[in-house]
Amino acid sequence: MLTPLERLKKEINEKWPQTARRVTPYYMFEGYAEHFDSEVPVARAHATASVFRKHRKHVYDNDMIAGSIRGAIEDESVIPNTALHHAQNVCANYGSRHFGTNFDHYAPDYETFLRDGIKGTLEKIEKSKLVHKGDKKKQVFLEACEISMQAFSDMIRGYSDKALERAEAFEKGSFEYENLMKVYETCKKVSYFKPETFREALQLVWFVHTAFLYEGRYAMALGRLDQYLYPYYKKDIEEGRLDDIEALDLLCCTLYKIYECRYFGGDDVVNIAIGGVLPDGSGGVNELSYLILKAVEKCNVPGPNLSARIYSGIPDDFLDECLKVIGTGLGYPALMNDDVNIPALLRHGYSMEDARNYCMVGCIENFIPGKQPPWSDGRFNSPKYIELVLNNGVCMRTGARLGPSTGDLNELKTMEDFLDALKKQLEYGAAMYVRMFKNENERYNAYTYMQPFLSCFCYPCIERGLDINDGGALYPSVHGAACMGIGTFADSLAAVEMFVYNKKEIDLPVLKEAIRNNFEGYEEVLAKVLSATKYGNDDDFVDKYARWFVDVHHEIFSKYKTHDGGAFYIAIAANISNIYAGMEIAATPDGRRDGEPLSDAASPVYGRDVHGPTLALKSLSKPDYTKVSCGTVVNQKYTRNMFTDPVKRKKLLDMIKVYFKNGGQEIQINAVSKEILIDAMKNPEKYTDLVVRVSGFSAYYNSLSNEVKLDILRRTEHG
Repeated sequence: MLTPLERLKKEINEKWPQTARRVTPYYMFEGYAEHFDSEVPVARAHATASVFRKHRKHVYDNDMIAGSIRGAIEDESVIPNTALHHAQNVCANYGSRHFGTNFDHYAPDYETFLRDGIKGTLEKIEKSKLVHKGDKKKQVFLEACEISMQAFSDMIRGYSDKALERAEAFEKGSFEYENLMKVYETCKKVSYFKPETFREALQLVWFVHTAFLYEGRYAMALGRLDQYLYPYYKKDIEEGRLDDIEALDLLCCTLYKIYECRYFGGDDVVNIAIGGVLPDGSGGVNELSYLILKAVEKCNVPGPNLSARIYSGIPDDFLDECLKVIGTGLGYPALMNDDVNIPALLRHGYSMEDARNYCMVGCIENFIPGKQPPWSDGRFNSPKYIELVLNNGVCMRTGARLGPSTGDLNELKTMEDFLDALKKQLEYGAAMYVRMFKNENERYNAYTYMQPFLSCFCYPCIERGLDINDGGALYPSVHGAACMGIGTFADSLAAVEMFVYNKKEIDLPVLKEAIRNNFEGYEEVLAKVLSATKYGNDDDFVDKYARWFVDVHHEIFSKYKTHDGGAFYIAIAANISNIYAGMEIAATPDGRRDGEPLSDAASPVYGRDVHGPTLALKSLSKPDYTKVSCGTVVNQKYTRNMFTDPVKRKKLLDMIKVYFKNGGQEIQINAVSKEILIDAMKNPEKYTDLVVRVSGFSAYYNSLSNEVKLDILRRTEHG
């Protein structure tokens, strides 16, 4: 017999009609149409309010936490295609922010919202209206906030009514009836009043997240869930209202709702941070931290994107529990180093308390929850600029000029000359990158493109009467430049130094022609560069270029400011963009062929870290990652027995602690064997539930493209 949670998962997995499509634009259109003569921010608020009120409220028979994205999906019998297409065109004309212009990838101030509830938030808005009654712009913003928040309250009441309707379909005394009546009462309470119990607090958090999904936002983090929910959990446990079995079920239900988004709202990346130090510097691991680990292990789904913040003195048994969960094959939690991330954030003017309270949004991006505008980032193809040095600023693949002239190769007499030329190419590329980003942001007027509902979850937007992207947030926006291919970059520079400048066995013009010809006809050159020292083996000859990579990219990007005066961070990450970035680059001096993937994120080139994981991690800890304020991704792969054997798992635990003590910033681990990955490619029907770590997120293996599957397969497997 299935458990209620198993029945819930089965309900979520039920097939939806093939003709179903996202219909929220139609509800937005109705909101615009009814208020077309209002101030634009007010019209936008009414469009959002229309979506909140009008979407179909779906409650599963086995729900414990209400709020579903299913209501965003309908077939043509509900809304005809012609009407939907017209609505989409109208909404497109109104325009909308997007990831590059601070729309999503955000961690709300859940702690404050739980303390205030909807009632308290509306009262703050009214108070701010009185304070700013002579300022029309602020009055318009606050009116838009009020409209959005009142509609959010109505949305929750709609779910409460639906839960009651579903309950009445069951016999009194049955599990479904009793459970759905709890859902009804909980929703009714938090539709206006602040939560007082763990169930109520978690329910309100999930409703906020659900509302963001209906707005079309992506990668909205739940932040430090184990910290802001802990007071409710602790009080309920102490007063006998809750036990760990019920708390675990409630958490699992929430995780299944994150999983549901993959079916009905598109893939999502919901980052949850556990552990870490508290704002006062003390350790933050608590009972709820462990319970969240149990929940993700029990659910065994690709989401959430769980991140465990590790700090000096963290209990070994917590880190051990993290490794046990990773060892199931889920590939998460990713492990983050507080002793690097907090100093990295302090470089940018955050208070110590706020830096200690950081979480992650998206994959690994460090973020101050509820006090800065949404995150944005882009990809910077660093190894491309080595090609531009060799070809004097001209792309070898297209013939287009992409960089400045840095001189004839015969003029680069020393390695220092080569690095100077490379730095000039990188500076030019960074300037173009920043200009493109700023041009895009300048298209979005802060008044016309207000985000009133989101602003209600950012301090102190309501108090200031200003939008989250118009000076309302405590801190300005930041942008992350994800600098790709550090392993390819370091190996290439080591090969140039070794064979061009030290041994003088290859002339730069010859190396250029070898690369232009993809090493065809230059097999001797290829053999030499492949024999050069490689990153990931604790050899300073090549590792120094990984340090140079971080130092120079930080120096270059830190000169720039975002449109509102915030910082440009760097990240050493790529998701899966290293595959596609490689398609834009000719061969590289490390022996990589034209079009092949770059090294993944902050990891060495696959297969070149040949002296074991300890030396690989020594190399990876040498750059100064306090200069990488966004974050890094280090992918490693271990055999399953490293996690099932307690002795081996203890060795892995100790190795990670040393890696973090030496300055490593992040590590995430796949625990799926090469043999299983190969068999899963051949027989996908046998592995429908196989989850793997990709790069900054986990996914069902069968959902990945062949290029990504091969990229994972190539990773060095340690045992």
